[in-house]
Order: sequence, then C-alpha cells, then structure tokens
Amino acid sequence: MQQFEAELQKSKQEINRLSNNLISLLDVMPEMVFLVKDDFTIEYMNRSAKECFGDICSTVCDRNLQNVIRQHDPFSSANSKRQGRSSDGNLIETKINDVDIECSLAPFRGYLGDNLVMIVMRDISRRKANERELEDFHTNIEYILNEKIKELKASERMRRQLSQQVNSLKLQLNKRYEADKIIGSSRVMREMREMVYQVAGTDATVLITGESGTGKELVANLLKETSNRADKPFLKINCNAINDSILESDLFGYEKGAFTGANARKKGKFEIVDGGTIFLDEIGDISPRMQASLLRVLQNGEVVRVGGTQPVKVDVRIIAATNLDLAKAVEEKRFRLDLYYRLNIINISIPPLRERKEDIVELVSHFVRQYRKAFKKDIDFVPQSIINRLLVHNWPGNVRELENLIQRAVLMAKGNMITESDLLFDKDPSGNKFEKTGSIDIESKLGLVSFKGIIADFESEIIDQALRKFKGNVAETATRLDIGKTALYDKMKRYDISAKKIKKECEC
Repeated sequence: MQQFEAELQKSKQEINRLSNNLISLLDVMPEMVFLVKDDFTIEYMNRSAKECFGDICSTVCDRNLQNVIRQHDPFSSANSKRQGRSSDGNLIETKINDVDIECSLAPFRGYLGDNLVMIVMRDISRRKANERELEDFHTNIEYILNEKIKELKASERMRRQLSQQVNSLKLQLNKRYEADKIIGSSRVMREMREMVYQVAGTDATVLITGESGTGKELVANLLKETSNRADKPFLKINCNAINDSILESDLFGYEKGAFTGANARKKGKFEIVDGGTIFLDEIGDISPRMQASLLRVLQNGEVVRVGGTQPVKVDVRIIAATNLDLAKAVEEKRFRLDLYYRLNIINISIPPLRERKEDIVELVSHFVRQYRKAFKKDIDFVPQSIINRLLVHNWPGNVRELENLIQRAVLMAKGNMITESDLLFDKDPSGNKFEKTGSIDIESKLGLVSFKGIIADFESEIIDQALRKFKGNVAETATRLDIGKTALYDKMKRYDISAKKIKKECEC
C-alpha cells in the first residue's frame, strides 16, 4: 500500500512537472493560446492572450468563439481529424472582442477526464485591414475599368474624347507642378493649395490675407498659372507704392486734357490687361476714391477714365492681397463695406511661419540650394543644432525673414556647412540687440524632435540666455546656474554656444 501511494505521489509530481513545463512553453509562444472547457469557460490563457484580451480566465468566452467551437464541433471524430481546420483546409477566421484572429482548434481530455479544447490564435487585424483596403481598391478599379470599357465599346468618338481628357489632365498636372513655387507640405499648406486649385479655374475675385512675408504673391502666381487665363496678361500692382492720383490714372486710364500733361487719351491697365488677371497687392491701403472706382469694376465690369464720362467694358479677374484686417478697417470706417464684400468672395488665408514650423526644414533645404548656387558655395550640411534653433525662433518676419537669414548664412559660411556664427538673426523690432526666443514651443516640436532633443533645446536656451544676461561671463554664469565651470564649457561646446560671440553682441 505504501509503495502504491509513493508511486501515486511520484506520478502526481511528474504530472505537475509536465504541466508547469507546458505552461512555460505556452507562455513564450508569440501565438495566443486558450484552453476552453466544454461549457465554454476559459480554463487557461497564455501570456500573449492576456496581453491582447486581458486576464479573462474563469469567464465564459466570447460569443463568436463559442460559435466557432459549436460550428466545428472539435469533440466529434470527423472534425478532430481535421485538427481544427475548416472544411476547405484553411484556418478558421473570426473576431474576438473586435479583434480579427485566425485560429486552430485541438480537442483533448484533461487528466480529470473533462473535455477541453486548445485554441491557438494569431492576431490578423493588420492583415485583414490591408485585405479590406486592397479589396476596396480592386473593387473601385474594376468598376472604373468596366465602365470605361463599356464606353469605349459604345463609341470610338468617346475613346478619342477620353484620350483627350487624359492628355489634358496630364498637362494640368504638369502645369500645377511647374507653377507651384510654394514650399511646405504641412497640413495647413496642403489645405491652402487644395483651395487654390479649387477656385483657380473660376473667375471669382480672390482676397489673399496673411502677415507680411508669408508669400501672398506666390499664391497669386499659382492662382493665375492654374487658371483659365494662364496664357493671358498678368499684371501686379503694389497699391501702397504708387501715389493715389497716379494709381487711378494708371489703372483706369485718362482722357485728353484730364490734367496737365494729358496730351492724348491713354488706356489704363484694366483695358490693357483685358481678358487677363490683375493682382492688387496691399489693397487695404487704397484711398476712398480708389475704393469707389474699384467697386465699379467689380460690380459692373467697367471703368471710367480720369476726365471721362463714358464707361468702358473690361473683362479682368482681380486677385487682391493685404496684411491688414479689412473687417476691422470696415468697422473703423477706413474701408468700404460693399467693396469688402466684393473682394472677400473667396478668402485664402496664409498661415504665419510660427504656425507651420514643420515646414522649416523643407524651407531651409530649398533656400540653401538656391543660395549656394547663387553664391557658388559648397554648403551641403546644416547641423541639427542649427535646425533646433530655427525651430524655437518665433519668426515675426515669416518666410521672408527665414530666407534672409539663410541667404546671409550661406554667404558668410566658410566651409561646407552652416555654423552657429553664421546664423545672424535680424534685430527684434522692439529694439533688442539680439534674438530672444522666449519659451520653447513644445507643441510644434512634437513628432519632429525626440524627448532628449526637446530637453536639450531647453538646456541650450537656458545657457544661452544666462550667458547673455551676464554679458558672456562664463564664470559668473556657472556660479549663478550652480554648475561647474568645466561642465558648463562642455555643454557650451555641445550646443555650439560661443561666449565670445555673445559678449561681442552684448557690447554692441
């Protein structure tokens, strides 16, 4: 009897050992493993299964999984021979807790004689998503091709028409590519481009708004080059740079004897550019008299020459631009409300550079290529420390300020890369003699700069501003920051900060 009990104890220990080994083996498997009782209670889950679905042992399994077990009846002899595969030989696919999985079923009896089924699963959510996307793509392509084939069979004339449409589309795409000189692929810039392409083909008046230096003229050029008037005359006029009386006679023309020196009738720009496009920059600065004359053009499509009485019909598309808040100017009675409504049919607002800092790297690359060619330089590298500094600057002068900065840097560079000493920021309009970046804009850096990079930017800015406060005195700066002088020098070297340069700037 004692020998029997010893053998039984030994057998139990062996079963426990084998069970523990099996669990250890299952836990290292990348596949998800479930053991389910015949009453659909989950007996065991391996580590991969728990990571995906959470620990739901001792609960009833998902309804979809119950249906799979019922449909394939793993305890029947016929399905047991298939080892959990469906009748066509493929693995079973279903959804468990909204997760796409494929699984195999393997029934067996536990050591207590109960019916269990081992379910081995793989998460195929990504594959199913790709399949759905591919299926939708194929469905759309197949539908389009079938429709086009029907049209081609129906009429040879239609085939020629489609060919002409394709060629026209290619020309339009090439035209867009050649005309688009705007640099930037951020979301706001993509949306702005789409709006330009959407309205370019119409004759609607467009008002371009944005701060100085954002590139309003580039948007006007793109509007014209992608419009139906691309091959017609295009005239640009800066309303702020011309005397009011001269601007009126220049735009609308004048009759003989209208004023001293008017010895003959002369056509204005609107008549000369008839059929084309006029770009009126700084439209917010025109006088009330010019506003009334311009309103007549927009309302009736006609101009009256200075000194004349008879209206002259013109067909001109007007694109206007301003960096002023015209709505506020209307409230202050400096701009006509009716003219504002006529101009503001389509408003394209250009975001300032500080709101699209993800475009800075692309802009820097463009300007470096442009000016290294112009100045015959071999610049082929811009350090990350330079990019980080550009990313934290507020850019009050927008893209124009960035272009001027890179132009100077390329011109001043002595080697094949731009250094910190080449980066000369414009003076702050408030009168400060050096660049003040203020606090770092973390939101604009997320996704572009790593966590360590953002921390490094903070550290670099603290050191830079502390050195400026103490006029480049490294010893005093180290004392005030409670940091060793050697450690401060190491950090200054890492961030390419020159105490000598800062001291020189503070003395200016």
